[in-house]
Amino acid sequence: MKALLLPVVLATLLGATAAPPPAYDIAIRGGTLYDGSGATGVTGDIAIKGDRIVAVGKVPGRASREIDARGLAVAPGFINMLSWANDSLIADPLGQSDIRQGVTLEVMGEGDSMGPLNARMKADAQARQGDIRYPIGWTSLGDYFAYMEKRGMAPNIASFVGAATVRIHELGEDDVDPDPTQLARMRALVRAAMDDGALGVGSSLIYAPGTYAETDELVALVGAAAQCGGMYISHMRSEGERLLESIDELVDIARRTGAPAEIYHLKMAGRDNWHKYDAAIARIEAARASGLRITADMYTYTAGATGLDAAMPTWVQAGGVEQWVARLKNPDIRARVVAEMKAPGNGWENLAYGAGPSGMLLTGFKNPALKPLTGKTLAEVAASRGTTPEDTIVDLVIADGSRVDTIYFLMDEANVRKLVAQPWMSFGSDAEAQAPEGVFLQSSTHPRAYGNVARLLGHYVRDEAVVTLPDAIHRLTGQPAANIGITDRGLLKTGYFADVVLLDPAKIADRASFATPQVYATGVRDVFVNGVQVLSGGTPTGATPGRAVRGPGWRRCPPA
Repeated sequence: MKALLLPVVLATLLGATAAPPPAYDIAIRGGTLYDGSGATGVTGDIAIKGDRIVAVGKVPGRASREIDARGLAVAPGFINMLSWANDSLIADPLGQSDIRQGVTLEVMGEGDSMGPLNARMKADAQARQGDIRYPIGWTSLGDYFAYMEKRGMAPNIASFVGAATVRIHELGEDDVDPDPTQLARMRALVRAAMDDGALGVGSSLIYAPGTYAETDELVALVGAAAQCGGMYISHMRSEGERLLESIDELVDIARRTGAPAEIYHLKMAGRDNWHKYDAAIARIEAARASGLRITADMYTYTAGATGLDAAMPTWVQAGGVEQWVARLKNPDIRARVVAEMKAPGNGWENLAYGAGPSGMLLTGFKNPALKPLTGKTLAEVAASRGTTPEDTIVDLVIADGSRVDTIYFLMDEANVRKLVAQPWMSFGSDAEAQAPEGVFLQSSTHPRAYGNVARLLGHYVRDEAVVTLPDAIHRLTGQPAANIGITDRGLLKTGYFADVVLLDPAKIADRASFATPQVYATGVRDVFVNGVQVLSGGTPTGATPGRAVRGPGWRRCPPA
């Protein structure tokens, strides 16, 4: 009898001393925690279970995976407040140029958004695609979110609804004003997009057809979003000649609608406008002091990137790129356009005038015959052809049938440094999330696609001490999350989604340059998105746990 009982007794004793099961999926141990609030970093641990942070501080117990973070900074995932990853994530869902900098949320919607679309818009978009080509099987912004989640992506995505997208849906691409019935439909589209999860309304007012929208039209659209908790964010009508007046318009829209408002990539563009820094900041500060929630974002470079459309008057671009090109082939119209391009824009933003031919770098063409010009300045191309810079611009647009991607050197480094230091400033790359391989090698890009965050943390924080590391992390995480109305991301906090970055503050650096822009940044070791590791030891894991992050009106803002 005793012999029979012995195994039972032994099993009971062994069971009593067996280790309990792991309490967490992942424990990140011993790093310096910067929680996203701006507080000084403290040594501690983070525990993750599923897609959430479940403990922060001194975390007892075991995890299935224990990660040593000693010597590293541990931060919430960074938010790219101006991303053009809309279609680059379709081409490559890993989004490596941003993931390798610690970006875990791509915020889209600068004037244009991936919905709402109608049949005509889908056909036009399909015909105008460049290097990246894909079928457009969605209609609403919500449909696009669902498509991307099903397809898979490493980072999370969010979007504003584009004011130009809504305008094109109802009015086409001509320079016309909506009648009351059309405006009511446009407002209903905004509310439907808010119900889909849009963050608010985004505008881009130097480009056709967005530039054709008058202030009252924007107020109507932003007002509809504000009823659903949305904000307004804008590439203003001018960042140069009419910079101050454009800030006034943004503030007026915020005041009339009650919506928070953010300025996309705030800058003083063109040497003749560099002196406007103090006046621009004074206007923003006055609006904030009056109780308005006015913020801004920026990229950390002295050059912007857009197209040659920003070098031509917008009247010639009415109706879309096809009509634009057709008009330029008319000798009389061409002569008028060339004459206007030689002076500051009268009612339009002439970036070519501010940058000059030597300050314009051509980076992307659709026409294979023109791709050898990639990386050359406008001055070089004009000299090789024996044509004026203005005529060269017209010739290139006609031959390419597109806006032609172009970098413009416009800003003063001293102003960039001062803008970085503003406490209400967040950061956005204004670029795609890509990789130096495959389809992305068919064109060039701006180095901000590979280095915007790393340049902030390496150059401006560590090397130049323009801002502190806790403050910079706050303005990459908790601050932009609060601005766009996200309540469960942006902080290292119990119950928040586990978007986490481990980086070495001594090593983080941007390696991309204007001469060789497609070079990854260094210094970020590990990245987690929704509790799943997407970067390990600086190498992508191939995981695609990204989700659509929806705004405050989601499922609560049906069309009136």
